[in-house]
Amino acid sequence: MTEVFGQGTGHEQVVFCQDQATGLKAIIGIYSTALGPSLGGTRFYPYESEDAALADVLALSKGMAYKNALAGLDLGGGKAVIIGDPQKHKTEALLRAFGRFVQTLGGRYITACDVGTYVQDMDIVARESEFVTGRSPENGGAGDSSVLTAFGTYQGMRASADAVWGVPELAGRKVGVAGVGKVGHILVGHLIEAGAQVVITDVSPAAIERTRAAYPGVEVVEDLDALIRTELDVFAPCALGGVLTDETVGLLRSKIVCGAANNQLAHPGVGKQLDDRGILFAPDYLVNAGGVIQVDDERHDFDFARAKRKTTAIFDTTKAVFALAKADGVPPATAADRLAERRMAEVGGLRSILTV
Repeated sequence: MTEVFGQGTGHEQVVFCQDQATGLKAIIGIYSTALGPSLGGTRFYPYESEDAALADVLALSKGMAYKNALAGLDLGGGKAVIIGDPQKHKTEALLRAFGRFVQTLGGRYITACDVGTYVQDMDIVARESEFVTGRSPENGGAGDSSVLTAFGTYQGMRASADAVWGVPELAGRKVGVAGVGKVGHILVGHLIEAGAQVVITDVSPAAIERTRAAYPGVEVVEDLDALIRTELDVFAPCALGGVLTDETVGLLRSKIVCGAANNQLAHPGVGKQLDDRGILFAPDYLVNAGGVIQVDDERHDFDFARAKRKTTAIFDTTKAVFALAKADGVPPATAADRLAERRMAEVGGLRSILTV
């Protein structure tokens, strides 16, 4: 069973939300508000058990705290999961019920889109709560955050290429993208434009066909296992997390791992295994921060150009993480954690100074 109060979890608050009339079963995890209100998307997913949903929300909300800190945002880390198949169980009433639960937290948690939820869903949630981002432009929002999530991941990939090959370019490099949904599809576009050779896989035939229609030059492999075994320059996980395990790391045939999926490492030790094999890992919560940068900007009279400039800085932050990793003799994932924890401690500590 997943522990909420166990050593190393450190969550401030976990909220279980149920509305029997609409079928809503949701969990909201708030890891930290040291830097500000917790912000993170709502994942709508058919978890195999309530324990699996709890484990996911705890991991995702902690990751959001580190992501927001490393991105330089005045935000803590939170996340929500709704248990169910969005194709079968998502209704207006259920989403509005969820919005009412978000509102009860009084701004400690701000929600947005994630796997299984979209801009139009956030418009519905926002009818019951003021603490919602990722809404449509027609409703005063920033629109689809996948755009800058993909752009930021691409910037992290460029920084990774610079660290490995001495130039921040992907032209002529072979990049394998696992998952061509909302973010992966856009990332493929950046890679094709940059002159990369792209190989893709996805569990959804429709997602593959949509990508092939847009970019006929992409190569398709049967499944994730086949992609992992493919000779690549860059492996880009862009679907669900946990893809980097003890087994898959031993099979990887790439120089770089840099993708948009959250929580790619099955456990912290996998980061060292990648390092030991000479595979450069760009920490996921570092490079995929473009989406949260976009939805945070929505809270300040959204300006896409401004949000894109902030997202471009992921290139420099990624290089800084690699430099710290080299200086301290640790894997990049450890270096990224140290930078995020330092900011949470130093800036978060200022709250002890009373202001009026």
